[in-house]
Amino acid sequence: MKIIVAGAGEVGTHLAKMLGNENHDIIVIDPDPEKLRIIESGYDLMTVRGSTTSFEVLKDANVKKCDLFIAVAPSEETNITGAILAKKLGAKKTIARIDSSEYLLAQNKEHFTALGIDYLIYPERIASKEVITLLNKTSTTDFVDYAGGKMALYVIKLDRNAPVINKSLLDIAKLNINTEFRAVAITRNGETLIPRGCDTFQLNDLVYVMTSPSGIHDIMKYSGKEDIPVKDLMILGGSRIGIRTAKDLEKRISIKLIEVNREKCDRINEAVENTLVINGDGRNIDLLKESGIANMDAFLAVTGSAETNILACLTAKKLGVKKVICEVENFAYISYAENMGLDTIINKKISAASRIFRFTMGDSVSSIKFLTGTDAEILEYIARQGSLITRGPLKTLDLPRDAMVAGVIRGKSCFLTHGNTQIKPNDIVIVFSLPSAIYKLGRLFK
Repeated sequence: MKIIVAGAGEVGTHLAKMLGNENHDIIVIDPDPEKLRIIESGYDLMTVRGSTTSFEVLKDANVKKCDLFIAVAPSEETNITGAILAKKLGAKKTIARIDSSEYLLAQNKEHFTALGIDYLIYPERIASKEVITLLNKTSTTDFVDYAGGKMALYVIKLDRNAPVINKSLLDIAKLNINTEFRAVAITRNGETLIPRGCDTFQLNDLVYVMTSPSGIHDIMKYSGKEDIPVKDLMILGGSRIGIRTAKDLEKRISIKLIEVNREKCDRINEAVENTLVINGDGRNIDLLKESGIANMDAFLAVTGSAETNILACLTAKKLGVKKVICEVENFAYISYAENMGLDTIINKKISAASRIFRFTMGDSVSSIKFLTGTDAEILEYIARQGSLITRGPLKTLDLPRDAMVAGVIRGKSCFLTHGNTQIKPNDIVIVFSLPSAIYKLGRLFK
């Protein structure tokens, strides 16, 4: 596939990195020569210097032969204009990152479709939905729901209370002969591995577990975790994510939102109904205490500063808040934040990249999600008639070592897989994979 990525910021760079593993023909456009130099030195792709709103630049990138045009520059206007021009010049499919939720209204999306934009990406809305999901599943650091809750992926950070520490997968299997959960990956010291039977769980491991509803109790038991109901939430930062989260939850729970900018507080007050807006600096520990942080069930930090968010969340944990969610947009800070003990981190750029990456995978992939703090991905493949994946039990197939087939959705039923599982045509197959295995997986499902 010939793909043009318009914008060499963190989203564009992350996409280029992931797409580079897929044998695509990639061109990155950006007006900043230094950004292009960095991306050229790290990835096997071509670059074109200039604005994506320039006819000449788009022609230099050979946009007329482009299968997918992805506009992810910092400017919404640039993305919209570039995507429209790209479609008019011959691009088959176009995607534009936007900053306005009103564009996603059904009656407005039709106008963009008519102009030639096939899909709009609003990262803040995606991130807000993830926050709400995580507040409903406070025991996890990440959560992915499948088939309306019939199957789910839990991401659990193991602390000293976890009975599973120093036990292997085989040990757990012996204790539970009919297990309804399965550990599909472990991230340890920044590296992700696909575990085998003899691998043991260690302190501070981030464990990815696929489960059916009946297996959730055992996951909580072995991890030493429990879900707590969130009735009181404090949000630091009147960002789009903060406001969107408050508006979606304020009729169900009590919310306090702290914002340092006075004028912004006035605008937020007009946007929300039942949220208490407090004007102040969230880095001030006395302010947090006076605002009742010790009585909060959860704390969400979504200011524009990763440093502020990290420090505020560490303070919240120290003051006894059981669930903290920290927005860290600087990729370099994510591992540091995790090492400091912040296990629930959101990054709207990674969330947006997941949605965009789906369009590069062909019709055999129905969804894909990148996970914060790891290179691993969760993919939903559709098994096609005659594909290699359907030609025998999983144990007889040449599956890549850096991937694990975790579960199957077949009609109205869902189940975890094992060596004797036979994939059938039209099955939706949930696969946990490292980037090195994606290409081989694609061949199995074609």
